Order: sequence, then C-alpha cells, then structure tokens
Amino acid sequence: MDKPREECGVLGLWSEEPLDAAGLLHLGLLALQHRGQEAAGIAVSDGKEFLVEKDLGLVNQVFTEERLARLRLGEARLGLAHTRYSTTGSNLRFNAQPLTARTAHGVLAIAHNGNFTNAKPLRDRLLKEGATFQSTSDTEVMLLLLARLGHLSLPEAAAEAMKALEGGYSILLMDRRTVVALRDPHGVRPLAIGRLPKGYAFASEPPALELMGARYLRDVRPGEVVWVEEGELKSLQALSPNPAPCAFEWIYFARPDSLLDGVEAYEARVRMGMELFREAPAEADMVVPVPDSGIGAAVGYAKASGLPLEYGLYKNPYAGRTFIQPTQALRDLKTRLKLSPTSAVQGKRVVLIDDSIVRGTTSRHIVAMLKEAGAREVHFRVSSPPIRFPCYYGIDTAARKELIAAEKSVEEIRAFIGADTLAFLSEEGVKRAIGGPVCLACFNGRYPAGVPVEGEKLALEIL
Repeated sequence: MDKPREECGVLGLWSEEPLDAAGLLHLGLLALQHRGQEAAGIAVSDGKEFLVEKDLGLVNQVFTEERLARLRLGEARLGLAHTRYSTTGSNLRFNAQPLTARTAHGVLAIAHNGNFTNAKPLRDRLLKEGATFQSTSDTEVMLLLLARLGHLSLPEAAAEAMKALEGGYSILLMDRRTVVALRDPHGVRPLAIGRLPKGYAFASEPPALELMGARYLRDVRPGEVVWVEEGELKSLQALSPNPAPCAFEWIYFARPDSLLDGVEAYEARVRMGMELFREAPAEADMVVPVPDSGIGAAVGYAKASGLPLEYGLYKNPYAGRTFIQPTQALRDLKTRLKLSPTSAVQGKRVVLIDDSIVRGTTSRHIVAMLKEAGAREVHFRVSSPPIRFPCYYGIDTAARKELIAAEKSVEEIRAFIGADTLAFLSEEGVKRAIGGPVCLACFNGRYPAGVPVEGEKLALEIL
C-alpha cells in the first residue's frame, strides 16, 4: 500500500447510572474503524462482573448481535474498547485488545494506541524478575508494570509506570470501579475527553464521543493522567509536558471531522493545500484529488490557485485495501479496481493532489491511468514532505529501505511515477498549516520520544 498503515483506536466510558455500555462502545468503535482494521474488542463491568469479547476482524465482523448480547450486563456502568492495527506484535487473536490480567488492583483491562520504544529492555527485565507474558504486544509490558504497583491506587500506579516508559502512546485502563486515561509527555497520539449525561467518555477522536452521546470537553494533556472518582473528573500531571503530536494525524490519519489538540483536521488539510500552491504552483486546467485522502488539500490548492476542483478519479467503495493481495501484479490490478479516471481529465492539464507517497507504486499507477484516459499533463503535488524515516510511535510506515524518498531524490521519484512535475510540501508548510508544535520524525529523522534499540515490529516475539 502506498500509504502509512493504520494505528489503533481506543475508547472508554464511566457512568453513575447503568447504561448499555457495550452498545455505546460498539457505536464508538465504528467511528474509529479507520484507525485499525485487524482486530476489535470490548470490556465492560457493573462493578462486580467483568466481561471481555474480542477477535480478529472488522468491528461489525467481530461484534455480531449474539456477541454484543454476551456483553450486555443489566447494571453495566463502565467499559473499554479497542480497534487494532498491529505495530508491535503479530496480527494474532492473543494480541487483540483490551488485554486483561488479574492483579492486586483486581481484574485490570488496558487499551493502547502507540508504541513503547523501550518495550524490549523492559520486558527482558520483567522476565528476569519472574514475570510471564501471554502476548507479544508491547501493551502487556505496561500491564505487568501496573501489576507490580498494587500498593498504589490505579491512577497513582499509572503515573508511576509512565516514568519507566518511553515512546508515543495514549492509554485507557479500567478496573471494576473506574477508568483511567493517560498520554505520553509529547502527546504523540491523540486522546479526547467527553461528558456523558451522567458520566464521562474517552476516545482517540471526538467523533466517537459524539456517537456515544458524549459532549467533547477537552484533550488529555501531554503527560497527564485523568480518571473518574466518585463521579468527578480528576487529573494528575505525571510528567512534564513537551508537546510534539504526530503531524500525520492531521495530514492523513484522523477523520476530517476530528478536532485534535484544538486544531480541526479538515481545516488543517485545506491550509496544507493552500501552502502547497504557494510553494509549488503549476500551469494547469484543473485540480484533482486522490480520493479520499487528498480531498482536503485539493480543496485548499484549488482555493489558492483559482483552478476548478474536478472529480477526476472515481473510488470504488467496495474494493477493499490494496495491500492484501499476495503478489505485486495482483496489487497493481487491484489499484485499477479501487480507482479509475473519469472523462473530466481528457485533454486537460491536471494537478493531482495526494497527502503522501510511501513506496510510489500506487502513485505510479494513478499517473499512468490519468494519462491513458487522455490527460495531457499530470503535475503531482503532495501535501506532506517526503517520508524518509520509519515511525516508531504507532504507525506502520514500512522499513526504511522500502520508503522511496529514502533512496531517491524528488526528481528520481518524479521519473519513477511518470508525472510531468512533482513537488512536496515543506516541513515549514506543514507546521504553518497545523499551527503548533508537531512530530515530523518520519520526514527528518528527529524522534522526540526516542527510538527502539530493536526497531523490528516482531521484536517481542523473539526470546
């Protein structure tokens, strides 16, 4: 796939009164399906019983009516949910979340978005101390750290465990009484707080809060631990904040209707397109987005340039994801199934807008399709800088050797994809569009939250 692959989505809720926790979390997961499509899970509790259902698959594949019925406790008041794309550990059922364990805190569940860059040395230390692991996910490292802090309250244990963890992460924890939310000191991964009629909810993105009937309040701050105690929202600043949220949340990952750290994703994408025109104008007849990821930036480029925005590519909503095919030849053919040009491009000079190029293979096929459909010229514009480095904070970008920009110059990439011209948005352009500090590590190799000693996705499967 010519895109960074998904991360994970997390959800949690706490209510003073019984409610259909499983049903609300299921709705919220549907709003976060774009953040992970390999596995899904829900945990709920009424203060006594603690039920968990999870499996591999899309949200609606995992949560049939029969399976949701198993989670419907009459007095349920709290729960966690997770939708997963594996960035550490294989796509196996035992790595599906929420992960659970019986600890001094009682039954404890955890849902995690991101990566711990020091998971391997922490796990090795815990193994030497006698710990046993049931999964190959870095999430379980956090769970085992908490289990060793049973003398503290759960929020205090979370704050203490954060001192040992490095990387970018947003985490939700749940015991039989409360839900705890925490975010790394750089705020790399998003986490929002919402107000329920009689409680609180937490989600990776605000649209999921709305679907659960919650009103967005604010984001969990970098380095903050938040929890519900006797119906009140409590907060502890566990680590000093040094904000560097992931720029790719605004560039690509987040839903366009999401508000992240006070910045609307769609509006940021429109500004990226406007910045892109200022940096790289093109003599052309129309602007064509690569759907759906290039739409916001294409709107901005069209606004800034005065060129018409045209529906030059049709996206087949039933084609599925291109990277699941076993051979490159089949992936190439599936690109044509997924995207096809319309007659709008015939005889026209096209500015083609996309948000990123990873390997260049899909971009190459799109350019070729447009020219086969009669486009006179294709000027490719990308609303992010060239991706030259892998992400270690919860995005599966690809190994560096597979990143086309790590091996080729912009001119060499242009020749490979067959465009008449090619330009990427600068790092400064991205920062201006978002309007605050951001992590740009996949573009410049400067990692604010450290790098793993062993960067292999499956490193925790090796003993």
